[in-house]
Parts: sequence; C-alpha cells; structure tokens
Amino acid sequence: MDEKTERGGISIELEHIFPIIKKWLYSEKEIFLREIVSNACDAITKLRRLVSLGEADVDLSDEKIWVELDKDASTITVIDNGIGMTKEEVEKYICQIALSGALDFVQKYEGTEGEASGIIGHFGLGFYSAFMVSSSVEIITRSYQGSPAVHWVCGDDGNYEIEDNYEDEEHYVPDHGTAVIMHVSEEGTEFLSGWKLREVLEKYCAFMPEEILLDDGEEKEDSDDEGAEKPEKEDKPINDTHPLWLKNPSDCTDEEYTEFYRKVFRDWKEPLFHIHLKADYPLNFKGILYFPRIGSEFESLEGQVKLYYNQVFVADNIKEVIPEYLLMLKGVLDCPELPLNVSRSYLQNSGYVAKISQHITKKVADKLNSMFQNEREAYEKIWRDLKTFVEYGSLRDRKFYDRVKDSVIFETTDGAFRTIDEYLEAAKEKHENKVYYANDVTAQSKYVKMFRDEGIEVILLDRVIDAQFISVIEETREGVKFFRIDADLADALKADGDKTELPAVAELFKKIAGEHTKVEFERLRDESTPALLNLPEEIRRMNDIMRLYKMGGDVPVEQTLLLNTASPLIAKLGRMLDEGKEESAEKLAKQIWLLASLSQRQLTADELVEFVSDSYDLLNRLDG
Repeated sequence: MDEKTERGGISIELEHIFPIIKKWLYSEKEIFLREIVSNACDAITKLRRLVSLGEADVDLSDEKIWVELDKDASTITVIDNGIGMTKEEVEKYICQIALSGALDFVQKYEGTEGEASGIIGHFGLGFYSAFMVSSSVEIITRSYQGSPAVHWVCGDDGNYEIEDNYEDEEHYVPDHGTAVIMHVSEEGTEFLSGWKLREVLEKYCAFMPEEILLDDGEEKEDSDDEGAEKPEKEDKPINDTHPLWLKNPSDCTDEEYTEFYRKVFRDWKEPLFHIHLKADYPLNFKGILYFPRIGSEFESLEGQVKLYYNQVFVADNIKEVIPEYLLMLKGVLDCPELPLNVSRSYLQNSGYVAKISQHITKKVADKLNSMFQNEREAYEKIWRDLKTFVEYGSLRDRKFYDRVKDSVIFETTDGAFRTIDEYLEAAKEKHENKVYYANDVTAQSKYVKMFRDEGIEVILLDRVIDAQFISVIEETREGVKFFRIDADLADALKADGDKTELPAVAELFKKIAGEHTKVEFERLRDESTPALLNLPEEIRRMNDIMRLYKMGGDVPVEQTLLLNTASPLIAKLGRMLDEGKEESAEKLAKQIWLLASLSQRQLTADELVEFVSDSYDLLNRLDG
C-alpha cells in the first residue's frame, strides 16, 4: 500500500450493520440498481443547481448516466458526470453509515418506524444496497471543484481502503463525476445479464430526469477499427426524461395520452378516459389516471397505479394511496412528499396519503360529472364499461355516490339512457315513483313487450351488483321504489271490465302450482297473455343475495299467479271444466303454468320433459 492509501472499517458496529443490509435493506434485490442510478441522477441534478447559482463553472451540454455490464469481469458499473466527491466527502457520506448506530438503522429499514428520507440526495444508505449483490464495491470519483480523483474500495466484510490522487486508468471520470463498480457475488449472478439489467432499468428508472444509457457489453455493430478498446455504447436512452405527467394538460394531445398509456401498461385497448392531476401545496403531487375498458363485472378489476418519487419508481399498486373502489384504475402518481422507501405502516397512518386519496376521489367524480354534462353522447357510449365501477364506488363510499348520483344513468331495454329523474318525469302519467326493470330481456320478453305496448320504459339491470346499487338509491330517494317487471303488476297493464273469478280454474292451478302459489284473477290489456307469475321484489332480492354469497337455498315464499280473465285460453279452461273435460283442461293448465314459470326460473328436468312432450302433443292436434 502506498502513502496515498488509507484503510479503515465502516464502523465499530460493523458486524451488526452488514448482515442487516443484505437481509433487510430492501425486500427486492433488484432495487440496488434503482438506488445507485438514482444517486448518479441526483449528482447531475446537484451540479446543474450549482451551475444555475453561479457556484460552478462547468459545461452541462452532455450530462448522462451510463450503466455498463462486463460479464467476463462479473461487474456492473454505473457512471455519471455529475458533481463528484472529494476525499472528505467520501469519508463523510460513504464511511459513516453507522453514525446513528445499528439500532437506528434497523428501526428505519425494517419498516417499524421512521422515514427513509435523504437516501436520494447524497450517497449513504441507498448506496450500500450495492452490497446486496456484490462481494466488493469500488468508487472512483472526481469532484467538479478540480480536486484529484479518489478511489474507494470495500469488501462485504466492511473493511475499506481509500486512495487520494488516484490515477483513473480507465478514464471513468476524466473531468468530474463518479463511477460505482460492483463486483457481483454469487447471490447476484442473475444481474449479469443484459436483458435483466434492461428490465430492471425500465421498471425503476424509466422516467428519471437524466438520460440513462445501457452498455450490456455486446457489440452494437461490427467495427473496422481493430484497435477499438470497447464496443460502441448504445446512444439511445432507455428512459424518458420528461414524462407526460410533468407537462401542462393543455399542452398534451389525446394521442400522447393514449401512447403513454400503451407504453407504460402494455395494454392495447384504448382507455375510456384520463385524468391529469396537478395538485399544488399542500399536497404537491402530479400524475395521470386512466380508466381502462371493463366490459363485464366478472373481468379482473385489478388495475395498476405506479407510485413515483421525483420520477423514481417506488412501487406498483400502493393500495393505501388509491381508494379501494378505484383500484381498477391504471396510472402514475409522482409524490415527492412521500419517502422513497415508503413502508406500508407509514402509508396507512399518513395524513398526506389520506388527503391524496380524497383528492383523487373528488377528481374522478368531477371527471364523470363533466363528461355527463358536456359530452352526454360519448358518456352514454362508454356507460356499460363505467357502470360497475360507479356502482361499486357508490356502495363503498356514500360521499362518492353523493358526488356522482346526478350523473348515474340507466340503459333501457330500447337502448336509450335515462337518469332516475328523467325516467320518473317521463313516467309520471303512468306510474308515480316506481322504476320498472328487467334483468333478463330474453326470459322476460313477454313482460317487456307488455310494458312497451303501454308506453312504459323498462330499464336494464343485468348485473349482480345492480340489485345492491338500487338499494342505495331507494335509501336516498324518498318514495322511489324499484320493481322487476314480473314482481308488481303495473296499473297501466290492467284493463277495465269484468274480472270475474273462476273458482274451478283457480283450484286446478293451485293443484298444479303447489301450496306456495297464490292464484288471483286480473283483467289485462294484453289478451294474448293467459297468466303471469309474480314474485315479491323484496323476496327476490333476498334470494339473489343468498345465491351471491352462497348462503343456501331460496327463501320459501308465496308467489302469485295472475290469471288473465281477458284471455280466451282462461275462458276456454272454464268451459272445459264445465263440460267435464278435466284431463284435457289439466294438460292445458299445466302448459300455461310452465310457460308462466319460464320467466322466473329454469324448468326442472322432469318439467322440461313434460313441457316438450305436451307441446308436441298440442301440435299434433292442430288441423292440417
């Protein structure tokens, strides 16, 4: 060792610190590259700041970060031409990681308490993440102030050597800057791969504010210069230094928003809409949120919101920042007020995070209301993609429902869209405060036609969550009640005139339908419908919920079979019984009963066999 070289140990608590670094510093080893590259980026940012203040006279025309892989030497090197360090600064920032003691270190990095602030901004604990994958680490650094280069090397035992007036033979930092050379250990061999390094850089460093170039050691093109010492470095940065969320919304085009969405999330379906967030003091965060296309409530509702700290990737889907019912959103949030190495417990107890969540909720609601008021036609076109999200959000957060309730629309069976107020206004001459709906247009087609013939709109509620959502409306809109079209006979469907009951016909249907079926007579405007089977709305909803949560069978209830005295078939049944044709009358009544039942449930296997057999029998009796 020459006279320029000093030796030492990182701290007296070395035996406690280094094992903790390897085990606890980060949950994922790959984050070491984020930390080292972030420090390099920060070194350039600091230099730019000094130049802007007139405290440094440096040419800033070509500031970059290089990540170089040497598989033969098993090294990963990160180089910047930033501010650099003097020997005194190396001793201060690199050799003193245990100033606060091992206990403080553990408290910070096991996530029990404290904020991991200050990692970006100078070398320190973030730098030591390199030892998660390295057996030794070298630093070659030259300060912008013109002092000689400094060489520092440390093994994973914590013992280091530091050399002043170092001759940088490889010219890593000919003018100013820092090179961090990581000698990769067996634990980190997976990172001695060009594609792996690119993957990690694209994940964590895709939007860092300084250009990052990757040299994976592979020749980019054949060189005619036999004396060339190194392959040509890639000259295209792997990162976007000015991500879209930093721009003013007025300066961004729809095409740029879509391109950014596809690039970040690799989703080639065009999002429904976006929200560009720019919150100033006291929240101070930026971002872009997208609402992806969700065609069915059974599709995955798991979105992806990426959290950044000053353009440095922190994590995917930090659920504490986004309300639960907005988790299907995709987007990016850049929150410089959050610590870089944010812990779950910190997020759960942070007032800042709670305010971000509230702000996002408000902005989403404002966007929906704006689209409804100003782009009604476009809003209606995407409503089926939006409705599950809106309904779920309303169920989870009554404040959210209060914000968006006037923008909730319902599709009718005729393909139109109505708010509740619009529906009730159009229907006030037919029925007061009643909203009629269908959940299966095919099965309930007969009912739909009857309502349509009378000029009554029927809304479509064909998703499981709809039944729970309309309960929220009923709770908040006094007097408003939803009825499935086969639950309550609308007065508009009834006809004036004789509805004389036929006791013998009633007894025949009671025998066929069973004890839980009540038989009543009503005169309908539609003479072609002999019978309707109605089930009380409250019982149907209870049964739907029980089936949804797999709570057993249906609740036994007395359903009502309405026999239409205006129907020729019901009159014919009465005559057949008067004439003693009980067997034929029973077959006809059974057929009518099964047809009425089809709107409420699937027929049993035995019922279906009998229904098909009797249908063929009836066909055979027709005159040819």
